[in-house]
Amino acid sequence: MTASAASPSSPSAALVRSIARAIEAAGGWLPFDRFMALALYAPGLGYYANAGRKFGAMPESGSDFVTAPGLSPLFGQTLAVALAEALERTGTHELWEFGAGSGALARELLGALGERITRYTIVELSGALRERQQQALAAWGDKVCWADALPARIEGVIVGNEVLDAMPVQLLARHGSDSGHGDAADPSSGPWFERGVTLAAAGGPGEHNGTLVWSDRPTRLRPPVEIEGTHDYLSEIHPQANAFIATLAGRLARGAAYFIDYGFPEQEYYHPQRCMGTLMCHRAHRSDADPLTDVGLKDISAHVDFSGIALAGQNAGLSVLGYCTQGRFLINCGLAQRMQSARLPERAQAARLIHEHEMGELFKVIGFAAGAPWDAIGFRAGDRTHTL
Repeated sequence: MTASAASPSSPSAALVRSIARAIEAAGGWLPFDRFMALALYAPGLGYYANAGRKFGAMPESGSDFVTAPGLSPLFGQTLAVALAEALERTGTHELWEFGAGSGALARELLGALGERITRYTIVELSGALRERQQQALAAWGDKVCWADALPARIEGVIVGNEVLDAMPVQLLARHGSDSGHGDAADPSSGPWFERGVTLAAAGGPGEHNGTLVWSDRPTRLRPPVEIEGTHDYLSEIHPQANAFIATLAGRLARGAAYFIDYGFPEQEYYHPQRCMGTLMCHRAHRSDADPLTDVGLKDISAHVDFSGIALAGQNAGLSVLGYCTQGRFLINCGLAQRMQSARLPERAQAARLIHEHEMGELFKVIGFAAGAPWDAIGFRAGDRTHTL
């Protein structure tokens, strides 16, 4: 297991010390989902809780990554077509956005939907991001409000862009039989472990130097499908994202919900060849796979298992409106026509939303309805619900 440490002068040193205290309080080991929650959301220190800039088109801005709303205003304007239909079909007049980032998507949706909505509520856990959103959306006054928790009842249309990927995941590692760690009772595959974080030993018994390192513990947890082969295998499971969808379904009395994120259906997510999982970090528009370095200074995310998301919604009483690629969804909602009237640089940026080698294929859209579904415009061509 490789180790990493924050130097005493590093801006992330305080967060690493806080995580070290949490590890000690937990008996010397934290499951990865608890580490990820602290790394991203620890008050004042976590990546999404500190004042550092996250969203921007270029690294020169001091940002770490760009999302679709920041890439082109046509994303929000086109998404508004599907949301307007959902508002009409459900007879509701409020929009709810989870994790509004810079406020770019809210700005476009508010402008496009106008009087069709009476209130726009942003559910935001980050105080730093909330301040930025309030500045960006000041022109809409009291029409926009913020919440830090779900209400008991929601009537309206919900949207979440790149929200599910930032929810903490658990890591499962199989030590394959061909690596010498196989299970004698089951020679076809090795035992499974939950991967967590501990502190590197230093000096005498019980002493450490504050360095975060990986540590695996045996577990009864398993991926949702059997992983073929005998090789080492690392992947994620998503109990928190699934629980979020189930809770949301219980609160959504009338309305619909759309989630846009990068991910796969179950059979692709847990493919035997995807043996290193999908965990990824982003900083200064570069990616790496080591969440134990620069803690609090970079994003940590995992791809979404859309089969699990769909099942969680269905089990909680929602109807699946559809599931397709972002590219197909936006084309169905009229992005191509909007691009025709845009200037060439704007067209070039918007094209990245639908090109397969950019965001068009990897990013997916899933829609839910509270009650009977309808033939939703975003899924009328290219629906992949059958793959979930």
